[in-house]
Amino acid sequence: MTVGLTQPDSLLPIRGIRLATVASGIKTSGDTDMVLMVADEGTQSAAVFTKNAYCAAPVDIARSHLQQATCGALLINSGNANAGTGQRGEDDALTLCQQVAKSTGLSIQQVLPFSTGVISEPLPLALMQTGIDHLVPHLSEDNWLAAAEAIKTTDTVAKGLSIQCTIDDQTLTLTGIAKGSGMIHPDMATMLAFMATDAAVDPYSLRQLIQTITDRTFNCISVDGDTSTNDAFVLMASGAAGGRLLSPSHPEWHVFAEAVEVLALHLAQSIIRDGEGATRFIEIAVSGGDTVEDCRQVAFTVAHSPLVKTAFFAGDPNLGRILAAIGRSKITGLDMQRVSLHIGQLPVLAHGEPSEHYNEEQAALIMAEEDVGITIDLGLGDASACIWTTDLSYDYVKINAEYRS
Repeated sequence: MTVGLTQPDSLLPIRGIRLATVASGIKTSGDTDMVLMVADEGTQSAAVFTKNAYCAAPVDIARSHLQQATCGALLINSGNANAGTGQRGEDDALTLCQQVAKSTGLSIQQVLPFSTGVISEPLPLALMQTGIDHLVPHLSEDNWLAAAEAIKTTDTVAKGLSIQCTIDDQTLTLTGIAKGSGMIHPDMATMLAFMATDAAVDPYSLRQLIQTITDRTFNCISVDGDTSTNDAFVLMASGAAGGRLLSPSHPEWHVFAEAVEVLALHLAQSIIRDGEGATRFIEIAVSGGDTVEDCRQVAFTVAHSPLVKTAFFAGDPNLGRILAAIGRSKITGLDMQRVSLHIGQLPVLAHGEPSEHYNEEQAALIMAEEDVGITIDLGLGDASACIWTTDLSYDYVKINAEYRS
């Protein structure tokens, strides 16, 4: 089930970016499982990838290709991660890139591969090669929602959003899609996300922006604390809208940067709302830290506690679990006599002492809500951070126990 999330009815096309999807046979369900995204010449691209040392072959290749050439096409498949597949996995991914390059008139270095799904199984190369033959003739700017559907694995709904902003009296469009439901923990993040705009953006500024936005959005989510082998987030700017090149020197750069962040945050939070087996969307806001990293460490220690997560699933205000998680977060200078804690608006702890306003019945009602907030004040400094997570339900275990069956 999802927590307050519905699938978009439509997504806006981006001029200069064409997409196609196909059911190649990777997924035994027969659902669509491959996407080809081709960008017009002059499109600028930036990407971030997983920091997991056991990264998949397509991650290594995409990272290498992006350093060598301007991206012209993305080839994405779901149902098979092409991870833990050794030299064969790399050879297969390069073979597919070469086929896309030949079919689109690009160099192989201009094609970036992306995969998601079951680890340690070889790609069904022949099926995917046939799929590519189908994809190229069906490229269209208006295929974003179909692409969002095709990249799903354990996702229950397609995730995407389109927004527009006005800069220099010109309307610019941004559209993004993402997949992710389990194996979600930031170290870049744990998902695939693809965003595009028709704005013209300075390439260096685009690379700097994606790093900043990732830290504020995709690096602030966690379902289960497991960092994937295949994470990637790509931001493309086709420039098809024309207009003045955007960079931080532009007086309205902040408008564009904010639009990118709004879109990325929606996609990141959609992943949490569709977390495997999730029944709660939990925001953990930590303030009063010496550093932002300290605040994040406390937040993620709480978010990754199975005892905390199961308490929220049960709607059980066993709040000692939260306090115990804070206490073992191992940040320098932590003094539990300075810590204050709220569940929603209900005070639980005030400077280390139980709040006289705490009421367990109220706490249980708050924890039974779909959207729940935890607020922690460390009483040490001025830094703050906010992350988003889920509860841990019976269905999470069931989904992952049966994932390969």
